[in-house]
Amino acid sequence: MKVKSLLDTKSQEVVSLDSGSSVEDAIRLMHNKKISAVMVMENGRTSGIFTERDVVRCYIAKDGKKFGDVPLRDAMTTDLIVAGQNDNVGDIMAIMVQNNIRHLPVVERDAVIGMLSIRDVIGFCSVPESVPAGR
Repeated sequence: MKVKSLLDTKSQEVVSLDSGSSVEDAIRLMHNKKISAVMVMENGRTSGIFTERDVVRCYIAKDGKKFGDVPLRDAMTTDLIVAGQNDNVGDIMAIMVQNNIRHLPVVERDAVIGMLSIRDVIGFCSVPESVPAGR
């Protein structure tokens, strides 16, 4: 099964913030959208990802600095591992497990077109092909 098939079963909204936005802005956005990761943009291009794990890392690294005073560019993860629409979902699951990541941007022509969570991938892989999703 291909990543495209998985993307077709879920919302493809990609939530993002500018790299100059604060960590607090990201936390509030993630809370309001009920998501656990946002893409970080700089000059119209993806520059990183900010996840719940980054909140914890930021808290420890900034040692008491207020989240409102920390720009995302100083707290985001920049080593992006990404998927393509034609990648095999099983391979993507293995990559996520091996790299201990919970969120994987899906990229096409240098643009993020979707976001997969480990929960999306596991749920998709656990549904037998003969049973339509959602049943």
